Amino acid sequence: MYRLSAHALNALFVKGEISAEEIASSTLNRIAKYDPKVGAFLHLLSDRVMEKARQIDQKRKEGKPLGKLAGVPIAIKDNIHIQGELTTCGSRFLENYRAPFAATATRLLEEEDALLIGKTNLDEFAMGSSTENSAYHLTKNPWQLSCSPGGSSGGSAAAVAARFCPIALGSDTGGSVRQPAAFCGIVGYKPTYGRVSRYGLVAFASSLDQIGPLTHSVRDTALVMEVLGTPCAQDATSIHLAQEKYLEKIEKPIRGMKIGIPWHFLEQLEEPCKKVFLKGIEVLKGEGAEIVDVDLDLLKYAIAVYYILATAEASTNLARFDGIRYGKRSVRAATLEEIYDFSKQEGFGPEVKKRILLGTYVLSSGFQDAYYKKAQKVRALLIQKFNAAFEKCDLVCMPTSPTTTFPLGSIQDPVQMYLQDIFTVGANLAGIPAISTPCGWSEENLPYGIQFLGPKMHDGAVLQCAHAFEKASKDSHRVPPLFDNEVSS
Repeated sequence: MYRLSAHALNALFVKGEISAEEIASSTLNRIAKYDPKVGAFLHLLSDRVMEKARQIDQKRKEGKPLGKLAGVPIAIKDNIHIQGELTTCGSRFLENYRAPFAATATRLLEEEDALLIGKTNLDEFAMGSSTENSAYHLTKNPWQLSCSPGGSSGGSAAAVAARFCPIALGSDTGGSVRQPAAFCGIVGYKPTYGRVSRYGLVAFASSLDQIGPLTHSVRDTALVMEVLGTPCAQDATSIHLAQEKYLEKIEKPIRGMKIGIPWHFLEQLEEPCKKVFLKGIEVLKGEGAEIVDVDLDLLKYAIAVYYILATAEASTNLARFDGIRYGKRSVRAATLEEIYDFSKQEGFGPEVKKRILLGTYVLSSGFQDAYYKKAQKVRALLIQKFNAAFEKCDLVCMPTSPTTTFPLGSIQDPVQMYLQDIFTVGANLAGIPAISTPCGWSEENLPYGIQFLGPKMHDGAVLQCAHAFEKASKDSHRVPPLFDNEVSS
């Protein structure tokens, strides 16, 4: 069962060849067997998912209409609310916090009869690129357990890669869905900003955050996006357009589609990433796509702009964690001021503290013009550059990450860690859709990803190109040998 896609599982369930209880039970058993090696989950929703499975089985028995995701197990990153369940954000600050309401994304999934199986590990408050900043435990890459699964959605990526579930939700602020997807050899998608509701997603950087799915295949991505891409009255940034039929759009060929490559920006790309990327370009040519050169040199400033704006917004958003209303309250505190100070000292980890301090600095009266306002101007220029590029091409293509996965603990320099996101942050700054799909393997059998970016609201075209690439390249759907019963047994 673990080898089946979400589509296949749903089809078997609808036909009556398998029950939702069997799916849920098998999923939980596989997680119990293998997750101690990986650390993908922070907590499982065993009772909840079995009760939901019984309800879905009863619906089918009574002949009632079934949802698009009926019988499909889905994992949720632990910064997205499921009503009544823990939402820790990978932080000690929220270790006892239970969500009083459901995120729009999780509500929509359950309305379509999905089985929410558990909450996955992440870098604390989604701040990181390796999932090493979780306050609870490390998550390991299923392809090589000594390596990082990427971050901050590393738990969700590892859960899908290890075949604990066919779909998981993550959040992408600067590449936190796409980079771990590339590291784990799966598909990761960041929709157009506002296409998926952020209601119920714990805010990191509100103008950049976007919920997105991680899956085994682009087809499964299209399936779940038909559910998630729903307007939401509770999110002021939600795009109020009708749901799109992505499953129909992805089947169209890409012959004649113009794919832009920012060759000058990619000049310094190192081997073997360059070799794998060029091989991916040949796959696109083989499918009839036309390759054109585009100017996106301004992306060399994207990391600097991102870490000014993201930390500024994080400093503001995390001010609400004061030890008064919810979350950790220090037992050492004797005064109101000490509650604020000690609760934050004890609740936040070092990476979160670092980003709060940096964000507060760039927003301070003496430096706001020099840093924050200047970064906003460069962001506007970057959006203009993308718009100009899309006048010459339909989509832009580049690597997802400059490297494949790296050993846990091997990157100590924070700047080097931040540079892992050099190819992903641009999509968040511009608010455009982007997808990472597997594109080749290193000599050590570790995956690389290729990324397709489109204009705003061209999510269908992005998924269409990724689907065509996936079918032609045959680099997807692999199971890590350590987690493949047919191999490991």
